[in-house]
Amino acid sequence: MNGKPDAVVVGAGPNGLAAALRLAAAGLRVQVVEAADRPGGGMRTEELMRPGYRHDVCSIVQPMAAAAPFFREFDLPSRGVRLVQPEVNFAHPLDGGRAAVQYHSLEETADALGPDGAAYRRLFEPLVEHGQDVVDFFLTSRLRRLPTRSVPQIVHFGLNGLPNVSWLAHRYFRTEEARALLGGAAAHGMLDLSQPLTSALGMLLTMLGHHVGWPLVEGGSQNLADAMVTALEQQGGEVVTGHLVTDLREFDGVPAVLLDTSPEAFVSMAGDRVNEGYRRWVRRYRHGAGVFKIDWILSEPVPWTNPDVRRAGTLHVAGTLEETIAGERAPNQGRAAERPYVLAVQPTVPDPTRAPEGGHVFWAYVHVPHGSDVDMTAAIEDQIERFAPGFKDTVVDRVTKNAVQMEAWNPVYIGGDISNGQATLRQMLFRPVPRWNTYKTPVDGVYLASSATPPGPAVHGACGDNAAQVALREVFGVREVPRLRPAA
Repeated sequence: MNGKPDAVVVGAGPNGLAAALRLAAAGLRVQVVEAADRPGGGMRTEELMRPGYRHDVCSIVQPMAAAAPFFREFDLPSRGVRLVQPEVNFAHPLDGGRAAVQYHSLEETADALGPDGAAYRRLFEPLVEHGQDVVDFFLTSRLRRLPTRSVPQIVHFGLNGLPNVSWLAHRYFRTEEARALLGGAAAHGMLDLSQPLTSALGMLLTMLGHHVGWPLVEGGSQNLADAMVTALEQQGGEVVTGHLVTDLREFDGVPAVLLDTSPEAFVSMAGDRVNEGYRRWVRRYRHGAGVFKIDWILSEPVPWTNPDVRRAGTLHVAGTLEETIAGERAPNQGRAAERPYVLAVQPTVPDPTRAPEGGHVFWAYVHVPHGSDVDMTAAIEDQIERFAPGFKDTVVDRVTKNAVQMEAWNPVYIGGDISNGQATLRQMLFRPVPRWNTYKTPVDGVYLASSATPPGPAVHGACGDNAAQVALREVFGVREVPRLRPAA
């Protein structure tokens, strides 16, 4: 880019790219600077072991990309991004060949839950019927008015979502299957499930399964990142990779700088331009459990005992709700779980393009203590073997990343925390620091645009989009949110 850009975005994850596209929609010259050798952040797809076997290194299942207002406006189909849906959104195997499964259809799911079917409908029907308003409110509530037609449903969500998931599961359900189904979804949040607000994530992710499904990006999540980069370049923007930013003075004279980074990285880059009060709050910001990740190449699909589990895209492998709670309590107390909660995905079940014909890839991670270098390979494979006897015999090759290696792969994942900060009640209300506008920093023209800001982690683009809208108003005087430009 000749001359100084109007705005620079540091970090080419989904939030950074979303911020760049919103700024470019206003006619600004935008440059994105990324330390890695390719854009995408957590959405990168790599051939980790053998040619033709494509593995999503971190983010893989994308219900938020299907539902979020930014990506609805971005219009994935027009950009050549295809979302593929499994027959079963997610499954939670139990001992004895049993399993709880979620289908796209709420009715089919409720019917499969037997005596808990009516309670499942009572909890989720109001949310699914008003799913778009619920999603839009929680992703953009600081910038848009409350959708008055859905106030009762949002209140219903808030009242049931505030407590911990054990409270909600026991309030509504009697069977192990229904309770495990809800708890498995809630455990995506990486929190001790006895904490408040864990019900909210379980409800939101379960609702999304009926609202938009739990799809994968055909060919790998990298295709979504690449489509965002292409759209930016078509508007005159550029993405520079392989460049690590260590000092914000590099961008002196650029009117707006948006950071898809951790709060700690901002403080480091800003140096003495940040006051001690803000530094103190950032030091108090808490990063949570890390992850230990495995990618496999398999000779055949995972031989789950329950046939419905074989049709699922996502698996929550943990046993009962009580076992799930115990598996998540351990890493949050600094211990590796003996029987961990395993979050697994069968990418080639809905998307055979990720492997050569007849090949299969498998993806899983567990939560581990923050910054741990513990090897959880045996614990993960034992847990899968528990519900899929013979699984170990299907393993052709594997590659692992512990929490320390995850941070090395993406420095935003401090201690292996892929959420960029715990999603506790306090840290969701004041993320990352208690300020009226948490996207603003103490440095004029510099804004945080990462998942360390509201509404938090997931591939929805909302953190970057919201930050870009603040920058457009404050720096460039743009009052009306510019619409994203359609595909060329």
